Amino acid sequence: FGGDQRLYRSVMTERRICVQRAIAASPAVIFEVLASPDGHVSIDASGMLMSAAGDAVSAVGDRFSVKMDRESLQDFPLGEYEVEVVITCFEVDRAIAWGIESANLQPPIGHVYGYELETIEGGTLVTSTYDWTDVHPDWEAAVDAIFPVISETNLRATLGILARTVAPGLGRPGAEED
Repeated sequence: FGGDQRLYRSVMTERRICVQRAIAASPAVIFEVLASPDGHVSIDASGMLMSAAGDAVSAVGDRFSVKMDRESLQDFPLGEYEVEVVITCFEVDRAIAWGIESANLQPPIGHVYGYELETIEGGTLVTSTYDWTDVHPDWEAAVDAIFPVISETNLRATLGILARTVAPGLGRPGAEED
């Protein structure tokens, strides 16, 4: 290996997966994609997000809808369905996180997805987190069967697609040291 290992770290605990990737783009450029409903669909590596509707988010509590298809995961026969993405953290060019709500999932499960952005030499260190530590008690008995919905591989691949989207053809900052 070699280079700054901090730039390529992943952490998995019992109920949280965090992966990082250095991307050759500014936090502002990356954040614009992450705040956009269409941006979520365009960078999704799981294959579940089919389309989105709504305006770019700008505050905690903002929402947009996403049409989903669980077929790509081959885990539960949920077919096509729609969810509401509800923003739970919003710091322009620094952090964004959201939970999922659906009429079919009551009470909301309580899992959270998010990104943190840190300026580094040559771009931005992006941390993607998938966290199910605060699952609603009504869903606790199903945790082992349901989670993780998205794998570490999916999170890493999504960061790769994000990099390709915001910095096409540009190398990964620090990659020359690998």
